[in-house]
Amino acid sequence: MSVAREARGRVDAGGLGMAWAMWPGHAAPVVGLHGVTASYMNFVGVAEMLRGRASLLALDLRGRGDTDKPGGGPFGMSQHAADVAAAIAAFGLGPSVVVGHSMGAFVAVALAAEHPELVSGLVLVDGGLPLEVPAGIPAEQLLDVALAAQMARLRTTYDSLESYLDYWRSLPVFADGLWNDWVERYLSYDLGGDPPSMRPKASETAVRGDFADTLEADRLRGWLTEVKVPVLLLRATEGFEPGSPPLLPDALVQREGKLVTDLTERVVEATHYSIALSSSGAETVADGIVEWTHRCA
Repeated sequence: MSVAREARGRVDAGGLGMAWAMWPGHAAPVVGLHGVTASYMNFVGVAEMLRGRASLLALDLRGRGDTDKPGGGPFGMSQHAADVAAAIAAFGLGPSVVVGHSMGAFVAVALAAEHPELVSGLVLVDGGLPLEVPAGIPAEQLLDVALAAQMARLRTTYDSLESYLDYWRSLPVFADGLWNDWVERYLSYDLGGDPPSMRPKASETAVRGDFADTLEADRLRGWLTEVKVPVLLLRATEGFEPGSPPLLPDALVQREGKLVTDLTERVVEATHYSIALSSSGAETVADGIVEWTHRCA
């Protein structure tokens, strides 16, 4: 498997220093937005599968990767949308197709609703619709239950990159053979500092604040009704781990999808992670991006 190499830099987004990666291709770039504990490197496999058919500009959202991490926030989808809008303006881009994975899909919806002049279409990857909160779990505890392993890693110090990779190799998410160069590049970028005191770059404060904001279902529904551009929803058949229920089951999509004026939805045989980082998942997402750039041109 060859690996796409990207240009990297930082852009002033309304006073926030945002890190970015650019994979070259045809025409103006699609804008990529990652998940709640991730970074722009979550799109490395999608960029490879685009094979120059479309340019991809992926951003580290505030509190993640090499973007600034204001300790007191503010965080939340509306704030991220404002940051992304400032970055798009700083790059001098016109209305863009925006692709968001997981939490990035919620940010994309907020961006399309609050800054519609900057968005020509949306590709939502396993996110963007109000999620069902499991019964019996208080909202404030849901993050630590649903993403227990991911949250534990944010508080752990690793003595080397290899020990960090070993931690990830042992998780059930990789039980289906999802381990490749893309995963290693993503995780290598995710880890900051120097041995023997290396830590993941994502801010736990940012993660907690943003996750709570994604549970504001009524506000999200309001944004969805305001989205007037074509929306492609790609949803995984499984959740965070192989064999787990999907985050966006049929009934939820049938109910919440009615809020969107122009929605096309497709089911992808993947988990929440492999939909972006496996060969088949990344290719499906890349094909959807190319289709949507043509449709929304």
